[in-house]
Amino acid sequence: MTLSIRTLAQSDFDQWRDLWTDYLKFYETTVPDDTYAITFARLLDVNRSNQNAFVAEQDRKLIGLVHYIYHPHNWRPEDVCYLQDLYAAPKARGTGVGRALIEAVYQAADSNGTPTVYWLTQDFNTAARTLYDRIATVTPFIKYNR
Repeated sequence: MTLSIRTLAQSDFDQWRDLWTDYLKFYETTVPDDTYAITFARLLDVNRSNQNAFVAEQDRKLIGLVHYIYHPHNWRPEDVCYLQDLYAAPKARGTGVGRALIEAVYQAADSNGTPTVYWLTQDFNTAARTLYDRIATVTPFIKYNR
């Protein structure tokens, strides 16, 4: 069973939607149906190079996803990369899928001339934080929302 990390494709919609729905459930949230279609279209739109996605595939089935967004930063001349959503199906956790997806974003960001990649997670997400602590540096910032 070979793991493949690749860019999102038009034919992935149904499996991508299932994975993203499960990701949103984990964080106890939902999005309207039209947001699925809008987000998927944005992720595939070659004219919107700031919004991107990779998927993890094994045996022709998607088992993970990552969404990432390039944006300007006032403290840097180059853009930065926000890794917005990262999800591995429960049966795929602990197999390196999450790490492979993050490393794909790191590689894409480096190729884009965007050396800074950052993301957020909830403090109770201990399983994911175990991985994050090995491949990134935790910061002291606290997030606020309006």
